[in-house]
Amino acid sequence: MFKQDTKQHDPRRCGCTLHQLRHSRLTHLAEDGWSAPMLMALSGHENIRSLAIYTNVSTEAVGAALAQQDPARRHC
Repeated sequence: MFKQDTKQHDPRRCGCTLHQLRHSRLTHLAEDGWSAPMLMALSGHENIRSLAIYTNVSTEAVGAALAQQDPARRHC
């Protein structure tokens, strides 16, 4: 049912799986700054390598995180 209902939102019109939804959720949380231990606790992963498969953080998210840490942006 989920795959059928998500076809309209999928550019390939194939629909999404619940497994893909799991990947997306963990990736978005990682992009929002959740730590690896928090993500592991949420997802049930016991190994950081298996968690890494699920967290495909975008280059845009990395750039935004770096920009937040830029000393030039900080105010005294």
